[in-house]
Amino acid sequence: MINIDGSWGEGGGQILRVAIALSSVLCKPVKIHNIRASRKKPGLQTQHLTAIKAVAQLTNAEVSGGTIGSKEILFHPKEVRKSKLIFDTKTAASTTLILQGLMPAAIFASGKIEGIFYGGTNNPWAPPIEYMQHVFLPTLLKMGVKGSIDLLRRGFYPKGGGIIHFQFEPVDFLRPIEIVEFNKVESLFGLSYSCKLPCHIVARMAKSANDFLLKKLDLDSCIATECLQLDDKGCSLDPGCGIALFTKLYTGGFLSGDSLGRIHKSAEKVGLEAAKVLADQVMTKAPVDVYLADQLIPYMALSRGKSSVLVTKLSKHAITCIHVTEEITGVSFDISGGLGETTLIACKGIGLNNDQIK
Repeated sequence: MINIDGSWGEGGGQILRVAIALSSVLCKPVKIHNIRASRKKPGLQTQHLTAIKAVAQLTNAEVSGGTIGSKEILFHPKEVRKSKLIFDTKTAASTTLILQGLMPAAIFASGKIEGIFYGGTNNPWAPPIEYMQHVFLPTLLKMGVKGSIDLLRRGFYPKGGGIIHFQFEPVDFLRPIEIVEFNKVESLFGLSYSCKLPCHIVARMAKSANDFLLKKLDLDSCIATECLQLDDKGCSLDPGCGIALFTKLYTGGFLSGDSLGRIHKSAEKVGLEAAKVLADQVMTKAPVDVYLADQLIPYMALSRGKSSVLVTKLSKHAITCIHVTEEITGVSFDISGGLGETTLIACKGIGLNNDQIK
């Protein structure tokens, strides 16, 4: 049994997701205590509990302490089986964060994993569904992952009700990844989206973002617009809007910026916020997104060979993820840089083989 302190470092739900994910892949039982101890609502919340249940179903795991508000759980995984999963958070809890916790086990299953999650698809403090589709998954494809993530219906706070569909084929092993050179931008693209709102809003968000990026980076962007109404199949239950922006680099890296609308926040401000986040990252001349860094850590540790990524900024999330990953896998990470700085992260993975593939 590996003991993990859930209050270490950043101390959020990420510790739980990473610990459960790696526990499932390596079939190592874990005990996680002090879960989200410093948060306003400490302990497990809906999206954390849904993630645990999804991974537990996938791995036939024994779980104790899996209740709302619980600050300690014991998770004992068994075989990762091929499966079809359906989970409904019944809230606007982030489906993308739940998927993050499930994916490592899914790609090391004995066969194809397919599922549908209901909940939030575009949430504050969580990667939007567009990020998973245009940054996270394309990067994992370089490591040998085969899969897809599709948006069937948007979900905003408070009702949620969004729907995502995903499927992954099993891998024999993960290839190491090396993304350390910036070179230059190949393309700059994005999506300005809304549901149950006037269509001039998406146009204004897109124009604001494009004007800033053209002035700051001297780059034209191709920002698509999506304005869904009640009779559109993919329209959310609640009104909402946002924008997600991406750059693809010739060296294979991705950088991003996104922002969500809210009452009394102008469309121009939403577009400007996302554009500034993206531009700040492009200006570092590092090829790996600050948000992607911590998400790649577990996969780097499991891969066969040495991985290296140069990230735009070292975050508390990444430092926390490295700590948990080292605790469970035994891998040692080399970090050349400090908190808030452009940083090179490297490690030699354990070269996990998928012995479950039949």
